[in-house]
Parts: sequence; structure tokens; C-alpha cells
Amino acid sequence: MELDDSAVNDLVALGLPRYEARVYLTLVTRASYTAAEVARAADVPRQRVYDVLDSLVRRRLTVMRPGRVATFSAVAPELALARLMALQRESLERLNAVSAALATALLPVWSAGRTHTDPLDYIEVLRDPKAIAERFASIQGQAAHELLSFCKPPFVAPAANNEGIAAVRRLRRSGGTARAVYTHDALDDGQVLENVRRFGESGEEARVAPALPLKLVIADASQVLCDMPDPVAGTRATTALYIEHPALATCLRIAFQAVWDQAQSGRTQGEQ
Repeated sequence: MELDDSAVNDLVALGLPRYEARVYLTLVTRASYTAAEVARAADVPRQRVYDVLDSLVRRRLTVMRPGRVATFSAVAPELALARLMALQRESLERLNAVSAALATALLPVWSAGRTHTDPLDYIEVLRDPKAIAERFASIQGQAAHELLSFCKPPFVAPAANNEGIAAVRRLRRSGGTARAVYTHDALDDGQVLENVRRFGESGEEARVAPALPLKLVIADASQVLCDMPDPVAGTRATTALYIEHPALATCLRIAFQAVWDQAQSGRTQGEQ
């Protein structure tokens, strides 16, 4: 006999293991079966069918009739399904009680955890060049009023920084400011020089200095991204720090302004 897979799946959804679902649906088809007969008809392994039938009897979904050879009959479907639903409701009630007790136990722990803060939560240490470039792009995209930069090699962002150019345009359209100080050696690279020109056309104010102490980005006097060259490994190994700290950002903004005031204004080397 071919069993209806959808009916088997429905009984499984109601809590029956698949073998039990197959055996029950087979038993429904006639008045009674022996264990061997139902195993063949339901395509259940002979060595498993006795355990399956015992379980169905315990669930009160099947009745066993003793005799020289015991036979098994299905309980009427409406009664069997009502019993399965009752078992599901009991299980759900137990789960509701467990869930409520667990929520009560965990709530004070969760509430206490909300008051705990790491003293360095506002600092993020970045070493992977890709992560540094992504954080740089994120700061550019989030800047709402002001974006200040010290730019010197090596650069982790792509030379054609289209996202940065779009951010500068958006910033200037909203009345914000974008200013950058570049080193002379940065502008020796033709790609960088072309990128500086494009940023200038987008509204960035640029100046040039002989040297800069480090690479730095300050956004809205609150977010800072700066590189920290390894003093032992040299310039090849760089750690970037992302810091959300208005007081620090304000101090670094003052430092930026001092360098800006002393840097060459107007045209870059490529325009001289």
C-alpha cells in the first residue's frame, strides 16, 4: 500500500515519529493487522515494528487484541487526533511554564548587564587594511557637518575613492566643510594627484604640507580615525585607532587647524 506522504507529514507535525505515523495510517486501512503484516504494509523494519506498535498502544492510538497471534487495530481517527492534540497542548503548556520561569530568572541578569560598560568601548583597534579602508569609508559617509583629513602615504583606500567624493559632494550641498592636508610626496603619485583634483572639483578644500605626523580623519568633532605606525616594525606595520570621543576629537581638531594654517594654500603641485 502506498502511504500518502502529506498525511504522514501531518501526523509527524502533530508529534508522532515517522514510523509510528506510517504504521497508524496503515492500520486505519482495515480492521486489524498482525505485527508482521503491518511491518510489510507500512514498509517499517520488522525489528522495529514491535516497539512502534507498543508506543502507539501507550499513546492510546492503537488497540492490541491478544490471541495465538496478537493483532492490532487503529483507534478511530477523530479520537486519535483529539488525543494527539491534547498531548500537544500539554506540551505547549509545559513549555510556556518553562519559558515564563526562565524569563523571570534571566531578567535581573539581563538588566544588570545593561549597566556594565567596558571602559574602552569607544575605542576600536584595526590592523587589517581592508577593515581600515571600510572604517574610513564609513566615517566619510556618516559625516554630517565637517570632515578633516591628514593625507599621507601609504593609502589604504583605493586611489579612485568614488564613495569619498560622493560624501564630500553631499557634505558641501548641506553647507558642511571638507578640508584635507596632503604631503608633497603624496602628490608625486599621478593617481593620487588626479584623485585630489577630483575631490577639489567636488568641493574639498586642500592644502599641502612638507610632512604630517600621521594619517588622521576627524568627522563632526566627534569621530577620529588615526594611524599609529609601529615604532619597532617601522612604517610597514600600522595599527589604526577608531575613537568616538568628542573631547579628543576637539583637541585633534585644534591640532589640524594649526597645521592647516601653516600649510600651503591654493593650488596643488600638479596645477603649479
